[in-house]
Amino acid sequence: MSPVIKGYTLGAIAAATYGMNPLFALPLYADGIEPLSVLFFRYLFAIPILIIMLKSRGRSLTLPLKYLAPAAFFGLLFALSSFTLFQSYNYMDAGIASTLLFVYPILVALIMSIFFKEKLQLSTMACIAAALLGISLLYETSDGTTLNLTGVLYVVASSLSYAIYIVGVNQTRLREVPTLSITLYVIIIGFLLFSGMLLHQGEIQTPSQWWLWGNMIALGLFPTVISLFCTTAAIQLIGSTPTAILGALEPLTAVIFGVTVFGEQLTPRICLGFVLIIGSVSLVVARGNLTVKLLRLRKMFPKLRRGK
Repeated sequence: MSPVIKGYTLGAIAAATYGMNPLFALPLYADGIEPLSVLFFRYLFAIPILIIMLKSRGRSLTLPLKYLAPAAFFGLLFALSSFTLFQSYNYMDAGIASTLLFVYPILVALIMSIFFKEKLQLSTMACIAAALLGISLLYETSDGTTLNLTGVLYVVASSLSYAIYIVGVNQTRLREVPTLSITLYVIIIGFLLFSGMLLHQGEIQTPSQWWLWGNMIALGLFPTVISLFCTTAAIQLIGSTPTAILGALEPLTAVIFGVTVFGEQLTPRICLGFVLIIGSVSLVVARGNLTVKLLRLRKMFPKLRRGK
């Protein structure tokens, strides 16, 4: 297999595995487990895997003191993004939620334009208009019914908090830190937050069936670690821009599982909304300078220095 084909294959796997969130989360919801407990175990199982990945590269597990405060802040922001996304699955089809979440690159472009004076190109504005049209098609179905407003607000909060997280990590001193190290601490902060919330709530819910523990482990493995690893490898082989564009497979994967496994509705109007959103976001990524911010992973696995 040529490096290019391998790179595109890994990029597709990275996006598809991240789109598996609803595949493993929804059966847990059906078992009566709340999103807070699902995320608690997802983060718990991801931490040791991330530690193994860091140690295998010879990286230190400690973070210099000057990075701890911003890492804690953005860890809370990342946890908020996860929590609101998983909450939205309770109010709307997972495929639609994942597609609405996918507008975060456009939000990154807007934040950079408003707060950091980065020029907003005409083509980007046209893509934003197309994405808004696609959202309107998803928001109101052909029979006049609309999406649950609470679910929409949860997805908007998830997408916005993730966009702020991306911009913040790239605009603060955290940009000096390898992304894998940041990811570990972000996950640890999220785990501590969810632990505290569950302690306050007084209950950590666990699956009633033994095989559902596989879903818990899979959430920490596929959408988290495997997606992260394959994204890094794809960037090394084909670059950031093609890898970012392949991210369109994330909502597509969620839609496929939603329709085939969970019986979610798929109409021509919804399909058109998907195409407008995914297409416009992909164009923004391809034509702009967002890939460095969206996929700041080149330093994730730095080459080890050989002793002389």
